[in-house]
Amino acid sequence: MSETAHGEVQRVDELLDSTLESVDHAEAVVVKAAEEMGFDEEELHKIGIAVRETMVNAVVHGNRYNSRKKVHFEVRRTESTLTIRVGDEGEGFERKEVADPLAEENILKFSGRGLLLIEAFMDEFVTEPRKPTGTQVTLVKRKVPVVTTAS
Repeated sequence: MSETAHGEVQRVDELLDSTLESVDHAEAVVVKAAEEMGFDEEELHKIGIAVRETMVNAVVHGNRYNSRKKVHFEVRRTESTLTIRVGDEGEGFERKEVADPLAEENILKFSGRGLLLIEAFMDEFVTEPRKPTGTQVTLVKRKVPVVTTAS
């Protein structure tokens, strides 16, 4: 993905295998795009974690490592907005049906924590059914302009 001109949208659109190597690849692509946009190191780390968690969910929980199923991966970047879409070909899930990992009865369980991190680290987190099967997740991170004051 190259540098954006004023108002130009830069886009990556790939069909990835259901492997952990694809998770690494997606994280690297998104972090590079975010770095080119000028996000600071802390934000880059948060974006990387959110993308990694989203991709792991698609590969492990959605596609269940099935080599016949693919992960649909898209990154769109403007001057101020980074949008990531990850779609799996699994059975799908309803976000509201995932147990709250902070509820007392779930504190020692490992599932659900990734969704909590994604929600905390991104400006938008939307899950929706994918046609014909699966789940599509959309993550959005906005670049807040740095305002300097004259002395």
